[in-house]
Amino acid sequence: MHNKIIKSFVKLFYLFFIKKSDKFKTLYKILNIMKTKEVIGKIIKQENISSIDQNKLPNTFVINIPDPYKSYYNRFTHIHKPSSIIFVTKTPNSFENILRTTSEINTAYNLDLLAAKCEVSINKRKINGIRVRGINRFSDIPQIQQYYKDAGFVFAKSEKFEDVEALIRINRFMNIEKIDEGFYHSGTEENAYFIEIPKHIDWDDFRTMTYEIKNNIADKNFDIALGIFYHNGGITEILRVYRPKISLEMLKTIKEKYLKKLE
Repeated sequence: MHNKIIKSFVKLFYLFFIKKSDKFKTLYKILNIMKTKEVIGKIIKQENISSIDQNKLPNTFVINIPDPYKSYYNRFTHIHKPSSIIFVTKTPNSFENILRTTSEINTAYNLDLLAAKCEVSINKRKINGIRVRGINRFSDIPQIQQYYKDAGFVFAKSEKFEDVEALIRINRFMNIEKIDEGFYHSGTEENAYFIEIPKHIDWDDFRTMTYEIKNNIADKNFDIALGIFYHNGGITEILRVYRPKISLEMLKTIKEKYLKKLE
């Protein structure tokens, strides 16, 4: 029985890795996600955002959130693809409706979109929308908008601005894999990591702390945001760190710096 299992595994390995490497990559991704656990979370971050004036449905409001590591990726590829796009809606939509609709769109059109409920604060103004990741080209945006419009979502009228500072709150599901006590790696975003912290940090305090920490640390080349996990019957406060190829040692250094500020 044991030998049969080994032979089956070898056959599977040959089929997907040697003979069909693309299929193996897909299988590996699926198996990796199976190792993770899914939680509901919220991320709060500050970004400079711009409206999109082309590649959208006429007279609709679409926001581009730039990739903080665009220059890093451009060393390896000439493809310029959207990182995060927000379809601004006239009114808030439920997290449930956004998830259900996105799942139906993915199934119907063979897409791999990741959508979330989103709120954008610019000064004292609040804008609601759908944060969408997984769009391959800017030219694909109008068609994906149309899928949501056909499902009943109503978009806000077009606005135009560039490089405006905004506070963004995103509610979404997260697949996380524990890499050490209090440290997690995202199962869907290769360069995203999460660090547990012992208590809530007010946004203004967090912004001040981050400024001071980044001016007193050897390697400041990371993007960081506040967040929470809803799991184990309660709330776990977290920091979301985004950086390609970051080490666990660096994550521990970042945590230590914030813990000292919380003392």
